[in-house]
Amino acid sequence: MTPLAIVLGIAGGIWGVIADRVATRWPEHDEETPAGRPIGWRTVVVAVVGAVSLALLPGRFGDPVVLLVFGAYLVTLVLLLATDLDQRLLPDVVTLPAIPLAAVFALSGLDPLVPPADLPMAVLAAVVLPGGLFLLSIPFGAGAIGIGDLKLMVSVGLLAGLGRAFSGLLGGALLAGIVVSLLLVTRRVSLHSYVPFGPFLILGALLAILRA
Repeated sequence: MTPLAIVLGIAGGIWGVIADRVATRWPEHDEETPAGRPIGWRTVVVAVVGAVSLALLPGRFGDPVVLLVFGAYLVTLVLLLATDLDQRLLPDVVTLPAIPLAAVFALSGLDPLVPPADLPMAVLAAVVLPGGLFLLSIPFGAGAIGIGDLKLMVSVGLLAGLGRAFSGLLGGALLAGIVVSLLLVTRRVSLHSYVPFGPFLILGALLAILRA
């Protein structure tokens, strides 16, 4: 592991703790999720994800500009992971600006995951994947998939391309199935409990970006 990877890993862990603390206060909480939650398992999860993802970044991207862009996006994903674990919410103020920024980077030709020849497929991913998720959720009723999750998939598709975004989505769905099954077996949740898909979607997005 390079010195840069170590530094970024430490920074990612610290940012994970900060993001968790931010999520306990912002966005404004409702009566069902009061603000001020103490440090707990969510803090550990977000810190570990932040540390591991940022530590892996230099080994994935060598170009400083690309490293900076994807580093900023990973920092954003860590914050979204924190807010979704705390409030089951992916704030528009974070997910929406990521879409045009991802589009500009994809159009610039600098994105190594989306070379110019693959740009049409990346645009297709940004449209088809969230649209497909929405259609699949309809039979399960309102709230089966969060609108914030769909907005997140748009930027993931633009930055990672169709193949990676789709594999990340499948990986997130598989992880969700495993975790929910374990929670059911241990009776931490019931068949009527709501388990947000956003955290698994974010982990899948990280997988899509960081895998070789």
